[in-house]
Formats: sequence, structure tokens, C-alpha cells
Amino acid sequence: MSETISKKNTATNRTERPPVVVVMGHIDHGKSKLLDYIRKTNIVEGEVGGITQHLSAYEVVHKTESGTEKKITFLDTPGHAAFEKMRYRGAEVADIAILIVSAEEGVKAQTLEAFRAIKASGVPFVVAINKIDKPTANIEKTKQGLSENEIYLEGMGGDVPFVAISAKEGTGVSELLDLVLLIAELEELTGDPHTLAEGVVIEAERDAKKGMTATLLIQNGILKKGMYVISENTSAPVRIMENFLGVNVDEASMGAPVRIIGFDTLPRAGAPFKTVLDKKEARAMASAYTEISNAKTSRGEQTNDEDIVTLPLIIKADVSGSLDALLGEVEKIQAEGVSVKIIHTGVGEITEGDVKMAGGKEETVIIGFHVDVLNSAREHAERLGMTIVTFDIIYKVTEYLEELVKKRTPKQRVSEITGKAKILRTFSTIKNRQVIGGKVIEGSLCVKGRIRIIRRDILIGEGVIRNLQQQKVNAKEVSEGEEFGAEVESKNSIAAGDILESFIIVEK
Repeated sequence: MSETISKKNTATNRTERPPVVVVMGHIDHGKSKLLDYIRKTNIVEGEVGGITQHLSAYEVVHKTESGTEKKITFLDTPGHAAFEKMRYRGAEVADIAILIVSAEEGVKAQTLEAFRAIKASGVPFVVAINKIDKPTANIEKTKQGLSENEIYLEGMGGDVPFVAISAKEGTGVSELLDLVLLIAELEELTGDPHTLAEGVVIEAERDAKKGMTATLLIQNGILKKGMYVISENTSAPVRIMENFLGVNVDEASMGAPVRIIGFDTLPRAGAPFKTVLDKKEARAMASAYTEISNAKTSRGEQTNDEDIVTLPLIIKADVSGSLDALLGEVEKIQAEGVSVKIIHTGVGEITEGDVKMAGGKEETVIIGFHVDVLNSAREHAERLGMTIVTFDIIYKVTEYLEELVKKRTPKQRVSEITGKAKILRTFSTIKNRQVIGGKVIEGSLCVKGRIRIIRRDILIGEGVIRNLQQQKVNAKEVSEGEEFGAEVESKNSIAAGDILESFIIVEK
């Protein structure tokens, strides 16, 4: 093997490689339908709620107008807002992006978020205006909406190419793929098919039968059985290698997505990988990465603020990409007085060991996404008074966490001003009680209401209204614009010109 595989990437060895294309856009504008049509399969019906929730890679062969067959690798990224990190990762990995927009609905918030991800990655892109088969489709209005959001198409004052398509019927799809290959040709995408493979981890999961597996995208070089894959702190021998169809293969080259089985720990989705020929070298590289990471770990200072309520979370997901998205959602949840603390994460079913990670703290919540809960785990959690909840749709997790944080947020006692009055005259004073006359200038004053005494914008004291009168008749409340007499209990003397502010204390 060492005679045919070069460890160095030289300019003379470089050849044209297949483009890697990411399809991005709003949640239901037809990304999966487009890929379904291209690869003649259907993944939409197998996804809960019709939402693609994993980053996946597919290799297709397209015959150009000239009759030449060329490979294209597609990445399918989730469209839901919760999967922002996964979309950015997809855009960073890809060579070309397709921004798909519905001719019915036009530009949506997630369309713009996908566009920002594409811009941040710097990859060239093409716009696919989808659903042109629908009766309410309006291509011109969609193009105008794109222009209004600074996505300037060809013919609309810009240079972004576009194709009108129907992913359902296949209209325009061949032209779209021709355009993708033209962009790839202009980008001069090349690689060395004779060097050791390198690329990026697209997805990783813990399979109950096969163990720790990862989907790799080979960006350069060749991967063969007998080699060793190393990604950060983990490695795997290439004994079982499957293509995207699940077929066992002996080798794979540039642009190919492959599934490798047998990692010693779960790789991180989005992490780069390299290939070596020797097992000892692979383990040495993994150990070196761990040592460097430990050395770089900063000493975080812990706060002991008694006013902060901690919400401990344990999160388990089916694959690392889903876990990545969930952690991104947790990062967005903020509440004054509540600290969301993730004490453990993992891929795979919820086990009794996960419950034990909580250390017996009943306030800990275990969240599972697309995973099963072992009976032993559920029973142990019930004994400890802990909560285990599972979900199949990402935004349901977000809704649950937001509600949970809201419930656990400490109640704050705050004062709300209910009225203001200006003091016109003062009368008798007996001990701490004073009779005054005034006019309500805002809101209302009521008997037994608490008041603040303000003189020249300075708070000088507080008190309580013991009695109110209008026209020498007792009243429970006086409103804005009305004059009144009042008996106020306060340790501070009230003078003409002072402002009385009535207020109540509420919990928020």
C-alpha cells in the first residue's frame, strides 16, 4: 500500500474532483424533495414531522448536455431554525451552495439565515426558485423579494445565477445540475487521488449493533480498507466502510461520503479527519491531541451567587449532529436568575448510568431526542424524583426548555406606580399622622395604599394613606384630575408642592 499511496499532495498529481454541494433554505421550501428527485429515493416520509433533522451526504451521477457523466456530492441540511450550527457547518464544507426558495411563499426568515451562512462561508451559490408547478407560484414576485433582501439575481441587477424548478415534477432540475457543474468547472476544483485521504466528519452516532460510527466526507485523497482514520482525539481502523447507499466498499476517493465503523470514542461532527497507515501512529496522534487540548483548557472561576438558580441538564441524542443542534438551542435560552448547566451529553439511548451522572439531584432534567429510555434508567430516575422527557421534533425541545426555565426563574418583587398626586395644602399633624389636601395628576390613590413622598425629585420617605375624602365625604379611591383630602401615616413631614406616588409590590 505504501508504494501506491503518497503521503504528500503534489501539484502534478492533482486532478478534477466532484463538487460538494449544499442545499439550503426554509424548512418546507423543497430541499428534501429536490434531493429525492435527484437520487430517486424518498427520505421525507421517514422524518418525523416531515423535517430533515440530520445532516446527510449523497453522491449522484449527472449526465450533462454533451453526454458526459459527472459525479456530484450533495449535503442535505435541516431547515428548521434550531439547526443553525449544522447549516453553517454544511456551508463551510461545501464547494457550491443551492439556496432554494419557494415561488409560493418567497423569502422567509430561514431563507435569509441560510443566505448569511452561505455568505459567511464564501462559497459560490445558485438560487433555485422551487414549486413553480403550484397555481399560486409567482416567480417574478419571488425574484423581487430576493432583491429586496440584497440577493441580486442575474437580470435583476446582480450576478447570482438562478433556475426556476419544480422538485416535485422535475422541471428545471437537469438545468440546475448543469449550472452546478459549470460553476464547479469555473472554480477549478481539484485534488490528489493518490494521497492519503483527508476531509471532515459529517455525522457521528452510536449504533446499538455496530458501535461508534461516523459519516466522513473525503475532500482529498483516497481511503482504503486497512488504513486508519484519525479525527482529533479518536481513531478507527478502516475495516468496514460503507458508501451512502449502505453498500460495503473497499475504497473511496475525493467527494465521496462514506460511513466508517469502529471508532474508540465518538468523533465530533464538523471535525477534520486525516488518514494514516499505522495503528500506533493513529493512536499517538489522538493522544497528542488530547494532551494539547488539556493544556489549553482554561481554569474557569466558579461563582457562588446564592441568588442564582441552577437548572442541570443531561442531554442524549441519536446522532452528534442532533446533539450539536440541541446544545445550540440551550445556548440561546437566557433568563435572569437561572443558570442552565449541562452536566452530561451523549449519543445513544438513556441509560441508568446517565441518571447516575446527576448525582442524585432531583432538579436535574434528562432530555432525550430520538432515543429510547431503558427501563432501569426510568425506574432509577423515578426513585430519585428526577424528570426524563423525550422528543422527536427539535422545536418541541426548545419550547419545553423555555417553559421549564420560566417556571424555575426566581420571582422578583418589584414596585409598580399606580398613581401620582401633587400636595396643595397641609393641615394638622398628630404624631406620625398628617392631614393634607391635593390633586391626583396621574392614575389613582386608594385607602390603605402605600405612597412615596418626593420633594424636588428626591425621595424623602414613605407612608400609608389611612383615609381619603372628597367634598368632606369618605372615599375609597380618587382618580386622575380629582381633588381630595387625606390622612397619611408617615415618619416624614409632607409639605405643599410635594409629590405623592402610590405604588404596589408585585412578583414577576
